[in-house]
This record gives sequence, structure tokens and C-alpha cells, in this order.
Amino acid sequence: MTRSITRDDLMSLERYAERRASFRQKVLAHKKHRQVALGPNSTLYFEDRLTLLYQIQEMLRIEKVFEADGINEELEVYNPLVPSGRNFKATFMIEYTDAELRTAQLEKLVGIEDLVWMQIGEHDKIWSIADEDLERSTDSKTSAVHFLRFEIDEAMARELKAGADWRIGVQHPVYTYDVAISGDTHDSLLNDLA
Repeated sequence: MTRSITRDDLMSLERYAERRASFRQKVLAHKKHRQVALGPNSTLYFEDRLTLLYQIQEMLRIEKVFEADGINEELEVYNPLVPSGRNFKATFMIEYTDAELRTAQLEKLVGIEDLVWMQIGEHDKIWSIADEDLERSTDSKTSAVHFLRFEIDEAMARELKAGADWRIGVQHPVYTYDVAISGDTHDSLLNDLA
């Protein structure tokens, strides 16, 4: 099981300021292999302990938080996004650069957050569990950002580690794509498994 991020894992604001540039480079290189584009207008950004540690440090820096209560609040927000060793957690972004087109598409894509899936080998598709922290959609419009969790069992984890085919997709009536997971992305995401 992946352990939660604690206050002991965090750098002070002063120390983070000194190390931010090199830490940021390390995290950006790491994140590059943790993205899965699902067609031209949506991407899954898979979270892990390092990506979330960076996010917490950035939030503390931006908000100039150094008191225990504020730090604990950030930890409470981000720790639920750390994979447990038997799941994958991702930020799902619906990406249209044109604001008018984005608004129109978000109206057409209602429910898409529940229609993202992954499939391991011959197992049934694993459907996303979306937005456990708060509701981000209405009956008439979805949000451009969702937080997804994919739960896998022991057999699936074993097969992934042994090299089983792995696909991730989205299956919405107006937006359907899927992609095979391989190479550096495959290897990076496998690190999320206990």
C-alpha cells in the first residue's frame, strides 16, 4: 500500500524555494509518462505520491501556508488522490481551446466521467468511479475536470506485471476513443501497484 503524504515529507517554504526549480524539473519529467490522451480533446493525468507531493508544495507556496492547520488541510485534500496499491487515480481533463466550443461540448458530454474505462487482458472493463469528493456535473453540463479512480483486483495486478494487454478508453455516445498502454507510460503506471 502506498503511504500517505505527511508533514514530515514536506519542505519548509524557504527550503522549497531553494529547491523548487530542480524538484519541478524532476516532477515534470515524471509526469510526462503519466498522461494518456483519449482522442484529441481529453487526457487522463495519472496521479501518484510524487505528483501530489509537488501539488501540495505548490499550493503551500502560492498560498504562503506555513501553519500546521493550513498544511493539514492541504494534506486532507490531496491524500485521497494517492493510489492505494490496488487502484489507479487520475485527473480527467476535457480540453477544448475555444471557449464557445468547450461550452457546447460540455453540454453534449454529460456523464462522460462515468464512461471512462480500462481493460486488462481478457478481464471485463473496469469503469471509472468519478468525483468522490464532490459532484462536478449537472443534468445539462459536465465539468472540464474530473477525478477518477479505477479499482483492480489481485489477478489483474499480476497480469499487468506479467505484461498483459492494457487498454484505456472512453465510451460516450458523442466521444469514443481507446488506446493501448505501453512503453514508458506502462512502466510508470505499474509503479502504482503494490
